[in-house]
Amino acid sequence: MRRRIVGVSGATTALVLIAFLVPLLVLVRQIAQTRAMAEATANAQTVATVLLSVSGRDQARLGVESVNAAGPLRTTVFYPDGTQLGAPARADDDVELARNRRTSFDTAVSEGRAVYLAVDLGDGPCCAVVRTYVPESRLRSGVVQASVVLAVLALVLLLIALFVAQVLARSLVRPLVQVSQVAHALYSGDLTRRAEPSGPPEIAAIGATLNRLARRIDVLLQTERETVADLSHRIRTPLTALRLDVESLADPEEAERLMADVDEVERSVNHTIEYARLPDRQGADPHADLSARTRDRLAFWAILAREQGREVSVDVSRAEVTVPVSGDKVDAVVDALVGNIFAHTPAGTSFAVSVVAGPPVRLVIGDEGPGLSDPALLDRGRSGAGSTGLGLDIARRTAEASGGTLEVGAGPGGRGLRVVVTFGGS
Repeated sequence: MRRRIVGVSGATTALVLIAFLVPLLVLVRQIAQTRAMAEATANAQTVATVLLSVSGRDQARLGVESVNAAGPLRTTVFYPDGTQLGAPARADDDVELARNRRTSFDTAVSEGRAVYLAVDLGDGPCCAVVRTYVPESRLRSGVVQASVVLAVLALVLLLIALFVAQVLARSLVRPLVQVSQVAHALYSGDLTRRAEPSGPPEIAAIGATLNRLARRIDVLLQTERETVADLSHRIRTPLTALRLDVESLADPEEAERLMADVDEVERSVNHTIEYARLPDRQGADPHADLSARTRDRLAFWAILAREQGREVSVDVSRAEVTVPVSGDKVDAVVDALVGNIFAHTPAGTSFAVSVVAGPPVRLVIGDEGPGLSDPALLDRGRSGAGSTGLGLDIARRTAEASGGTLEVGAGPGGRGLRVVVTFGGS
């Protein structure tokens, strides 16, 4: 934007200077030519006065030579009998024209102009003709110097205009850059950043509006967090009752298995409450070990997989594989995708989970079930088995938040479903 403002100002100034300089240069040339011709006419008239005031040609010669010596112009006198006084020159047709018409005029000649003046001496045939030659260099005297001065002046004015445009552009762009930086900070999760309204009223209004928007987002997020925390807290009551029911079971193994499930649900509820209570500035730059988190969640699902006769293939390295996502969100992705397998495939269906270190880092989960029967099930809230339909959407949003993608397709040989979560920025 700054370059455009400076460029437009420079182009406009240049056009204005050209519009003034071109006519001014033409005028300077005309003035120089007019000045030279006026000098030539004055010389011719002086010589004509000398011719009328002296009694002989010797005195006339001295007068003509005196006039020629006083300046750069050269004057010649042509008598009717062919005699010439002053600067040597050829008697051309213009000399005869001035003698025959008994008049004065100026005309263009080779490499300059000449002034012709007929003088009736009254002592013989008419007339003597005075010719003053003005060379081209005299016609342009001072034009080059004036052009250089005007060009320097135009350059100085152009530089001043560019400097003023630069200052003006900076005063306009700087507040916009600050507003842009605050907007990026808000996008990155730093809801404490605020813009300082400055600059022209319109730009200052943008900064003030952005601040109001940031405050509104802060209020909405706080309200949402409080609501989530309250709802999660309410779940603790039925969980307590469920725990008491499980403890009263007669079968110790069944009670132990169900108690583990209750503990897991309670852990998730507690985490939800804790996460909802976190200040917004926390977790702005999260990172987690994808391998460790995946192994931990698969250990939880392995119990249910054994009960349903599902074969689980795990290809997760012990080496740390870091992704720009919080550990809780990684857990949510793995739980959502593995949970979909248990919800949408029959018991005994095997599945495989692998972590590709990359780059880019990928989490690949595939099963040998019936696959995706309806592409519309990829939409948020759509489910084909009575679930919430949020599993794939949770994975997609987590991947996109990190700068990655979610790909859903058929497994090898066109069988089953294969989900690839690609994490960006790692």
